[in-house]
Amino acid sequence: MATLRLKQVAKRFDDTDVIRGIDLEVNDREFVVFVGPSGCGKSTLLRIIAGLENATSGDIVIDGERINEVGPADRGLAMVFQSYALYPHMTVEDNMGFSLRLARVPREERRAKVLEAARVLQLEPLLDRKPKALSGGQRQRVAIGRAIVRNPSIFLFDEPLSNLDAALRVQMRIELARLHEELDATMIYVTHDQIEAMTMADKIVVLQGGVVEQVGSPMELYHHPRNRFVAGFIGSPKMNFLPVEARGVTTRGVEVTLPGGGVSEVAVNGAGSRTGEALELGIRPEHLLLDEQGPLAGRIEVIERLGGQTSLYVRMDDGIVTLTADGDVAHAVHDRVRFGFEPGRAHLFDGQGQALESLQRHPLSELGRRDSRADPEAGA
Repeated sequence: MATLRLKQVAKRFDDTDVIRGIDLEVNDREFVVFVGPSGCGKSTLLRIIAGLENATSGDIVIDGERINEVGPADRGLAMVFQSYALYPHMTVEDNMGFSLRLARVPREERRAKVLEAARVLQLEPLLDRKPKALSGGQRQRVAIGRAIVRNPSIFLFDEPLSNLDAALRVQMRIELARLHEELDATMIYVTHDQIEAMTMADKIVVLQGGVVEQVGSPMELYHHPRNRFVAGFIGSPKMNFLPVEARGVTTRGVEVTLPGGGVSEVAVNGAGSRTGEALELGIRPEHLLLDEQGPLAGRIEVIERLGGQTSLYVRMDDGIVTLTADGDVAHAVHDRVRFGFEPGRAHLFDGQGQALESLQRHPLSELGRRDSRADPEAGA
């Protein structure tokens, strides 16, 4: 397929900097996801790659060739949009083969490519139907098939699942992962949904305000976020943040004074930390542990029982924290609970929101989805 490199790519609209000098490499056959909140620049960056927007400065390089002045139709890319944009009067087969027809591809070759794409997408029984007779998921698969028949060097997806209901989004995530494996293609996917990013990506690019906050595998970003923004954006439910004070530095980490006066240790590199320094403790809900002797305490305000797990929303003096517990936890609303955490599961952030380096490297932090597929024993 293809590799992509962005060199100091920037985009400015009037007085607004939307993309601020991004450097990025997408390797051959990777599934890369751009994720971030609305307005972070992820769709604009995708449109610059596609040639639908011109970069204000910087270079876009595919397979070693600078393509800034190459038109969208000649870049060898295929884009799938949030809107299906199917022709209502055409059948599925005609919709999928329309771009080939415009390119004057012979009928038999065109049909062969459409049939192969239909096989991959499991659309063969639907080729004679028109869009009005299809479900939302089927229509999106037709839109993807329209891209497949062009045999692009890179697939570009701009929030393609946003118009689907929750159940269909889950189904389509599975189908896109399967499609990536079968085509062994380079894919770049834009979404605001961090669950989509975590479940599909080999590599995630987290954007905020037109800059890249962090690039890494899903588990790298989950276990070792570079800053508070990434820590709060990746993971569901969101990470809890509590104000703490540095009490001292040991060979095992940084000792902190917790809300309520308790003391605990966090397994991070405390070089440069000062006694009395205000820091922020980050703990994921699934890493908070109910413990009658725990250093943290609060009163349960809301309980959400989801069967296999239960989310407890606990009111503390500094706000509400979320704690994920076993589905059969016996606590009730208004109960007072104590809880704690393992030193290696927590994070510390300085006054600028930068993460202090963890002293414990998680074994799965370097594992991407493609690594798992390539080596069935990986992570076992």
